[in-house]
Amino acid sequence: MTVTNDTYDIYNPDLYVDGPIHEIFTDLRRNDPVHWQDMPDEPGYWAVMRHADVIHVARRPDLFSAEDKGVVLEDMTPERLAQARNMLLMMDPPRHSDFRKPLAPSFQAKVIGQMEDRIRALCRAIFATVAEQGDVEFVHEISGSLPSQVVGELVGIPQEDWNQIRDWAEQSTSSQDPDLAGDSYVSESTGLTDMAVYAYGFAARRRQEPPKEDLTSLILAGNFGDGPMDDLQFASFFVQLVTAGNDTTKTMLSSGLQALLSHPEQLAQVRADHGLVPAAVEEILRWANPLHYFRRTALADTELRGKEIKAGDKVAMMYTSANRDEEVFGDTGQDFDIHRSPNQHLSFGYAQHFCLGVHLARLEGRVFFDELLKTFPTIEQTGPAKRIRSNLNNGLKHLPIHLAR
Repeated sequence: MTVTNDTYDIYNPDLYVDGPIHEIFTDLRRNDPVHWQDMPDEPGYWAVMRHADVIHVARRPDLFSAEDKGVVLEDMTPERLAQARNMLLMMDPPRHSDFRKPLAPSFQAKVIGQMEDRIRALCRAIFATVAEQGDVEFVHEISGSLPSQVVGELVGIPQEDWNQIRDWAEQSTSSQDPDLAGDSYVSESTGLTDMAVYAYGFAARRRQEPPKEDLTSLILAGNFGDGPMDDLQFASFFVQLVTAGNDTTKTMLSSGLQALLSHPEQLAQVRADHGLVPAAVEEILRWANPLHYFRRTALADTELRGKEIKAGDKVAMMYTSANRDEEVFGDTGQDFDIHRSPNQHLSFGYAQHFCLGVHLARLEGRVFFDELLKTFPTIEQTGPAKRIRSNLNNGLKHLPIHLAR
């Protein structure tokens, strides 16, 4: 098949409502692995479909910039872009290194590992609360509860604000879905902006208080190249930290349960041997990666697989495609396999922007599924799941589940 620029519209968020478009991505990997996609009302983008090419783009911040125009396909206003550049995921070296280095020790595996008992206690409390209900909406009632509490405690957010922070995080990553975006679907008010305003005030209050043993005190006292963050920088940094910690983890947990339920023989294996849980979490991350893509902007003319990419062009690293690339995962890339080894998925990114919270996400996933399977011998899906309308967020917004001890 010859793929032309109008063969597919992989930008269209409606295309993802029924699930990831794996058949289209497979065709593009084979026939047009660096695919030009038009967009309505603004310039289109190059969709990079192959695992090796995504790695190439991620490794070259000197050529493919996160900071120049941001990490989503839609161009932001200059004001929003200036604010968003204070997020770690939108920084290029050397600024990225200046901001990441002071925080890295707090996210090391041995440090995060000390949180296991607390995360396990939170899981048990969540499951105890819903145990008598029987029927639950799993995405928001359960899988959204754990990361909001973990991130809330880690950052030092007052408990009474956790639910509001979680709602803003979901709005900011689901702006293409009118059910989730709220007012931001039809106006310029977004969850991201509301959370940034909250964070600005939060930082100002915390500067007047004695330091606490949490990440906020560490950040406010840190040296980030030119000294400490100001309140505006902290606000943007807070937004990324809290949004990533909340929404992508919620997606991992809910999509992970759906994946296990749709493969009952593998669910039975994990139930019989909880030592398989860590590998199952890795396969969940590969097979149901929380984000379809991140964008870069070309800083100079270049070429990739014969396609001429011009300076200023948008380039999307398509993780959902790369995670099933036949050149890496062979003929089984479309299969869900908790025994997959090695598992070279790109769901945490690559190179300089490899996820700072990787150890926390893995720990939350491991403890969550361990405790869920211990607590409930019966876990059944009782109705159709509903997916987020989004070409960015690869997740569920509704998953009806019956739980029984």
